[in-house]
Amino acid sequence: MILSCGEALIDMLPRTSTQGEACFAPHAGGAVFNTAIALGRLGAPSAFLSGVSNDMLGEILADTLAASGVDTRFLVRSDRPTTVAFVKLVNGQATYAFYDEATAGRMLSIDRLPTLPAQVSTLFLGGISLVNDPAASTYEALQARECGSRVTMLDPNIRPGFIAGNEAVYRARIGRMVARADIVKLSDEDLSWLEGQGDLTTLARGILARGPKVVFITEGAKGARAVTAGQDVFVAAQQVTVVDTVGAGDTFNAGVLAALHRAGVLTKAGVEGLDRATLTAALDLGIRAAAVTVSRAGANPPWENEL
Repeated sequence: MILSCGEALIDMLPRTSTQGEACFAPHAGGAVFNTAIALGRLGAPSAFLSGVSNDMLGEILADTLAASGVDTRFLVRSDRPTTVAFVKLVNGQATYAFYDEATAGRMLSIDRLPTLPAQVSTLFLGGISLVNDPAASTYEALQARECGSRVTMLDPNIRPGFIAGNEAVYRARIGRMVARADIVKLSDEDLSWLEGQGDLTTLARGILARGPKVVFITEGAKGARAVTAGQDVFVAAQQVTVVDTVGAGDTFNAGVLAALHRAGVLTKAGVEGLDRATLTAALDLGIRAAAVTVSRAGANPPWENEL
């Protein structure tokens, strides 16, 4: 089972009312939440861990997970409110305004972490859940607790505007989590934010030197690559008409993990020994799944039969 650990929130997506007025429509979302949903739809054994409210919006989140085949037993429920993010789209590119103070997700504490059963082979972590305490420290503690015996994948999914005023603490946390991770995924923009400008493969190998076994890099409309100590594999993107990019990277993550699960390599030894064919298959499924997501509005990952 792949356990996605991180934020669940309501995205308020821009729409036009029947009277022609600008308005927002609520949709279940969050980067890590989207990955859990996409994993479930792709047929992988998917579960989700997060602080989730008992309010009406929290019920939407829990019901959305269940509808996509995601195991919800690890949800930590409370009476705190749900995080809300208002989305602005410019030429299909999304920017966000987050409302996260004292929410169920942000206030998740270490003492509320569950004991994980043996069937959980892999933890996926990332997103804005790694920015603000106490949740950020809680997820880091979870990774530290479990990384010795389970595969962990990290995608920081960096939002510079959300990090403002907290950058030094955030960079230090991401540095520690990268060193513990088996798999790291970064967009080319995230890689540059962390490591500066330079050749992507060279920068990725700098990440590998800290401990991870493989780094996946998405390069927007160009495609994506996987870099290990001995491999540099690139797969070109599919040509599609982009409606918006909400959830694209999250779906890519799910495709990669689903492919690795199918190949039977989501173990410590399996990730350390990834070959070119397995990396290519992982990139291919990630790219094909993300291509469907960007071709329709909002974070709406594909089901396996749509591929």
